[in-house]
Amino acid sequence: MSHYIRGLVVRSAGVPAELVELRLPEIGPGQVRVKVRAAGVCHSDLSMINGTLRPPHPLVLGHEAAGEVVEVGEHVTRTRVGDHVVLNWQPACRTCWFCEHGQPWLCSTSSGVAALENGLTLDGAPVHVTLGLGAFAEQVVAPENAVIPVPKELNFEVAALLGCSVLTGSGAVRNTAQVQPGESVLVIGLGGVGLSAVAAARAAGAGKVIAVDVTEAKKGLAEAAGATDFVVSSDSLSKEIRNLTGKLGADHAIECVGRASTIRAAWRATRRGGQVTVVGMGAADDMVQLGALDIFSSARTLKASVYGQADTDIEVPALARDVLDGKLDLDHLITDRITLAEVPAAFDRMSRGEGARSVALL
Repeated sequence: MSHYIRGLVVRSAGVPAELVELRLPEIGPGQVRVKVRAAGVCHSDLSMINGTLRPPHPLVLGHEAAGEVVEVGEHVTRTRVGDHVVLNWQPACRTCWFCEHGQPWLCSTSSGVAALENGLTLDGAPVHVTLGLGAFAEQVVAPENAVIPVPKELNFEVAALLGCSVLTGSGAVRNTAQVQPGESVLVIGLGGVGLSAVAAARAAGAGKVIAVDVTEAKKGLAEAAGATDFVVSSDSLSKEIRNLTGKLGADHAIECVGRASTIRAAWRATRRGGQVTVVGMGAADDMVQLGALDIFSSARTLKASVYGQADTDIEVPALARDVLDGKLDLDHLITDRITLAEVPAAFDRMSRGEGARSVALL
């Protein structure tokens, strides 16, 4: 039986996204059909539009979402109809080299896949879905390992954030940087991921949490997330950070923008022997240049954090429990609650650096 839904589709590069009718594929063995109830507007989706990434078209946008399982295929064992789930855009196969060696966030069956073919437009053209999901749609069909059950008491709009921004930002602090109590943490870029990193650094007991963005308007959001200091980015950023850290520089810098310029800024603002963690996903031709002598003499470490370096099947339910237990407050992250048709306007706000997270409620 075919299901007809609406989804936000980009038909070709440089063309604005539009809400169109789609024919959802029937589920097969090991798959589930999920009614999407909330979907966050993430910078990775904007990268699919603005040319940072070059996915195939037409493309259904969206990957940070939560919803309710409405149908399950044969051989599905861990998910039932009626379950509330968070969508996982990088599900682990559990059998490849990376999964078997404790790095499921680098799973070779899902890493590096910008989009997969999955469904048809009403004119018969095949469509692709962002990061295997295409969650800016009324429903999605996905493999069972791409959905993570969470308690029904958890609001859908909060649950959606656990699937990308919160897991990515908090995981960068906890798993990749492994911030220790008393250390200083610099976070550059205060979208949903950056603000999640700020909150995680504060929760980890960081002595100073310095939040940086290009606009003063982010100061209130940074303070709500737990920042001890806020700095507007400028050419003198490294000097300002050293003034706040006893002339040393930060122990950790978490870069959440994905540009060569901000990666270099994070590098310069970090103390000798400190660590720079790159969370932002940048363009392939945006080259980061560091001097060979600087690399040696500064003894800094430069690392990337993919999907928070997290085992999603373990950490998403743990984050959900923290929210329900009152240990993790995410209310400050959602600055706009919108409809699916209003997502393009949310991309415009994101491009201008406004707000934190917009969440489409379906």
